[in-house]
Amino acid sequence: MTRQHADVERRLSELRATLHHHNHCYHVLDAPEIADAEYDGLFDELLSLEASHPYLITEDSPSQRVGAGPAAQFEKIQHRQPMLSLDKSTDADELRDWMLRCRSRLGDASGLDFICEPKIDGVAVALTYRDGLLVSAATRGDGLIGENILANVRTIASVPLRLVGADIPQAFEVRGEIYMAHRDFDAFNERAAQQQQKPLLNPRNGAAGSLRQLDSRITASRPLTMFCYSAGWIDGDWQPQTHAEVLRQFALWGFRTNPMTEEVGGLEGCLDYIQRLQDARNSLGYDIDGIVIKVNQLALQEELGNVTRKPRWAIAFKYPAEEATTRLVDVDFQVGRTGAITPVARLQPVFVGGVTVTNATLHNIDEIQRLGLRIGDQVMIRRAGDVIPQVRGVLLSQRPADSSAVVIPERCPACGSQVERAGGEIVIRCSGSVNSCPAQRKEGIRHFASRLALDIDGLGDKIIEQLVEKGMVSDAADLFELDVEALSGLERMAQKSAENLCAAIAASKQTTLPRFIYALGIREVGEATAHSLAMHFGTLEDLRNADLEALEEVADVGPVVARSIYDYVHNADNLRVLDALLASGVNWPAIQRDEAAQPLAGQTWVLTGALDVMSRNEAKAALQLLGAKVAGSVSAKTSVVVAGPGAGSKLAKATALDINVVDEEQFLAFLQEAGIDIPNG
Repeated sequence: MTRQHADVERRLSELRATLHHHNHCYHVLDAPEIADAEYDGLFDELLSLEASHPYLITEDSPSQRVGAGPAAQFEKIQHRQPMLSLDKSTDADELRDWMLRCRSRLGDASGLDFICEPKIDGVAVALTYRDGLLVSAATRGDGLIGENILANVRTIASVPLRLVGADIPQAFEVRGEIYMAHRDFDAFNERAAQQQQKPLLNPRNGAAGSLRQLDSRITASRPLTMFCYSAGWIDGDWQPQTHAEVLRQFALWGFRTNPMTEEVGGLEGCLDYIQRLQDARNSLGYDIDGIVIKVNQLALQEELGNVTRKPRWAIAFKYPAEEATTRLVDVDFQVGRTGAITPVARLQPVFVGGVTVTNATLHNIDEIQRLGLRIGDQVMIRRAGDVIPQVRGVLLSQRPADSSAVVIPERCPACGSQVERAGGEIVIRCSGSVNSCPAQRKEGIRHFASRLALDIDGLGDKIIEQLVEKGMVSDAADLFELDVEALSGLERMAQKSAENLCAAIAASKQTTLPRFIYALGIREVGEATAHSLAMHFGTLEDLRNADLEALEEVADVGPVVARSIYDYVHNADNLRVLDALLASGVNWPAIQRDEAAQPLAGQTWVLTGALDVMSRNEAKAALQLLGAKVAGSVSAKTSVVVAGPGAGSKLAKATALDINVVDEEQFLAFLQEAGIDIPNG
């Protein structure tokens, strides 16, 4: 090694150490020690030396945060330790019940204490460090398998590429939340507007989209940051005793941790923290959707363990849904797969519940009349979690003088057919058929391909629109006539994408009878009713041949639903499509309806409260598959009540009647023993 070479290597080492220090001061401690111009000068010197000596570039150099060219795709990473979701609570009683469950399971837990932290509304990630160097970064994915986003995470200034300090484990995993601060999000969108570029919709979507970029240079241009909130797994001698100790050590090694995190004692301490943070919520500078409360002692966390896909030792306290006011710009009318015409409120954009909202549901025409809604009104918008935003009310005191009435269409906005309203229905419908109304056709095909139906991966709304508008698909059976050549001619459909979609369509031919019945889109037939029909009749042929009386013998099928099914299977166009689907190779295994396959025959079950692992409809369908009748109310004839979080009067009545009550954990265990597949969500 020449003296000049040694001098360059020494200077590069000095520059990297200096830049890492100042980067930590600026992005983690929020306490810069030098001016931006001075930092830029040091960084430029680093780039110049590395450009002339590229063989001296190291993985942890600050220059590696600028990003690299596009990658082909994200690799999959299996989490060594699953990234679990959290149970939820919304009031003091639910939080108290969780604490009592913890204490009951632990026995003598007089020393049990907790740690509270803001629940950041961002993207959860898992970072792996080996010998102090960042070597892996993965998204949460489904909790078991995530995506490798190392190249993108390297661009985030608050994520240390190499750790500092002593006693760093040989290898360990750090978990955290990547997000965008409000000021950074606003500044980014201001620049985007000046450059006539598309702005980001909201901070959370902006963070998620930035981490999903195959070109990490795009990620590098986005204002992302991260709070670390826990350790995953640890290889080495480090054995912290509490969660608080983990966070303190993280800060010493160079990680950014949330300064609002606090150790508290008991329920009152948690409630006090929840109230204080809720009061400060709008001044935090970033979005939160609640509080995470954890048992502080790590040994007790391990003893409590997990239930299904959730830890028993932690819970999320969710704040009430947010509301905001905005102006109603217009009301559009959308046509669904059954011809139902639904009004949709077009709003002046408003930020509510962590999302910029521009549309809200109005449900039906009666809702417009109930609200007394007029174009131009100031309205109250409510958004609860991922629920579609709703118009809650009209601020009549702020009604402008030039407001105008909402005009109810007399003709279908998609095909021009007369609008009709059947007796007793609260919706108006297009009188045209699926053959004459392109909107019904598109929605019918979208439903046919949806996750709970034939589950055709990659057949999105934009592709369906093109297929219908170009006349390539007029019904669901036409999907199975598509080939790679035809699909590759669509806008934004490359050869590989066309091949993948063709493969997905072919794979969807192997389905189940309940899914197939649901996919047909028969009016009034949802997933649970489709399961009931499949189990009752056993074959599609028997269903097609059933008369009204036979249809009404099916559980939960009344006269209206029976008539809808009967009309569907006696319509010549529908029968043509059914025959074409079967001819194309759509098939399913035979239904087994013996007593062994239906251990709950003759029983009545009731579902109440929230279910986290599966939807209410999925749980109902599973019970019906096992032969149970699922009722909406508790009575002396009820066999079992499944009570999730938030269960109220039904649970109380079941207790009073001494009816067997099971929680979701017990319910899922029963389904698994009965051979029912449990969703991964």
